[in-house]
Amino acid sequence: MTGPVREGTSALLISTDGRLLLQRRDDLPHVSDRGKISLFGGRREGAESFLECVVREIHEEIGYYLPPERFELIGRYSGPDHVTPGGTLHGEVFLARDVPVDQLTVTEGRLEIVAIDDLERISGLLARPAEYALAIFLNRT
Repeated sequence: MTGPVREGTSALLISTDGRLLLQRRDDLPHVSDRGKISLFGGRREGAESFLECVVREIHEEIGYYLPPERFELIGRYSGPDHVTPGGTLHGEVFLARDVPVDQLTVTEGRLEIVAIDDLERISGLLARPAEYALAIFLNRT
């Protein structure tokens, strides 16, 4: 018997001036990685693709619409779900650049803007999905 499976997406967002736009998760009991710094994103709904999911989730969470062609797939994850004991997580990680900070309205958590050369400052505060995505991103640049 297998455990529960979660499927979702997240996006590493880069502002128009090259800084990382991350999400400081709410510190509430029902929130995964509460209080940590993570990526915007969420769970797939129905039969939507991972790309459709990331477009919807990002729009919901930052109040700014980025069309599908703005997202670049940079990684996939399939393995243990650190949130659900015995569970499995399947996910895709996307990258979107040139996001205008002044046009965002964050609806979940709060916006954390971090310069790439200042990542060490937040390293102990990162949620696992953010660590994974940032490792992929930094190995590409």
